[in-house]
Amino acid sequence: MRRGFRMLKEDCLGCRLANHLTETYVIYENDLLTCILDIAPIHEGHILILPKHHVQDLDELDQATALAIMIASAELSRALKACYQPDGITIMQNGGSFNDLGHYHMHVFPRFDADGFGWVEPVHEIDLHDRLDATHMDLKEALQRIRVVQK
Repeated sequence: MRRGFRMLKEDCLGCRLANHLTETYVIYENDLLTCILDIAPIHEGHILILPKHHVQDLDELDQATALAIMIASAELSRALKACYQPDGITIMQNGGSFNDLGHYHMHVFPRFDADGFGWVEPVHEIDLHDRLDATHMDLKEALQRIRVVQK
């Protein structure tokens, strides 16, 4: 399935939602993305930002789409604040096996004190704080290798 120059994956629900091939509640849209209400919202106003072309993970986004997503997330945050007067806004994206849609999507939703939504930190067998020096070096080296390959 094609729309313009970008490929869509016919069996991808995210592609179908972003390109109006499935009924949605569109909040915001431009040439690169569609922002819709989540059908299982954490709070009223829970929005998903979806690229119109098929991409599964963050590292697959082209620069223009990534920028459009960030600009939309800021604009949607302002709208959520104006509409619901939340105590905060949460913006999150799950990749890999945690991406339940199989299509890149970013969540933007209002938050309220004591709303029950939270971050649960895993218990580790080692103290990760003690590994900060090693982690720092590992990640810097990985970035250098990636940059060399990309050139």
